[in-house]
Amino acid sequence: MTTDAIVLLKEEHKEIRKLFRDFRAAGPNALAQKGRIVDKIIEVLTVHTYIENEGMYPQVRELVPDVEDDILESYEEHHVADVLVMELATMEPEDERFTAKTTVLIENVEHHIDEEEQEWFPKVREALGRKKLQEIGERMIELRKNAPTSPVQPSALKKAVDAVLS
Repeated sequence: MTTDAIVLLKEEHKEIRKLFRDFRAAGPNALAQKGRIVDKIIEVLTVHTYIENEGMYPQVRELVPDVEDDILESYEEHHVADVLVMELATMEPEDERFTAKTTVLIENVEHHIDEEEQEWFPKVREALGRKKLQEIGERMIELRKNAPTSPVQPSALKKAVDAVLS
């Protein structure tokens, strides 16, 4: 198994794109299937954005100043995806805007993946080299072990409820 950060992220991107294809292929009447696919999309994207935000982006921003603007844009793209994911997590497949909201999420994430892979991953690889990317990848693998898998974790939900009740 590779520990190269870019290779790890590209492998995740393939998994994400497959889920998007599955959603599109499900058709308009396969609501239960779409719901299961969106649940998996939410899980995979939540983990993916976490390890990028916590493991990849801070290191790259520090070590490769030429891509700082790309990193800042990526943080914002993650924020947009996080908002859509949080909204989808509260919806049912039968909801009027469920498919539309999922489609917008897919389009945004595909754009984000394309920018990463085509525009700034090559610059990062050239600037950092294999050894440093392996170190970053090892950190990302460690982060994955405790990464959130849904936008609202039980501990966060409990804190929110406790704050309202107190």
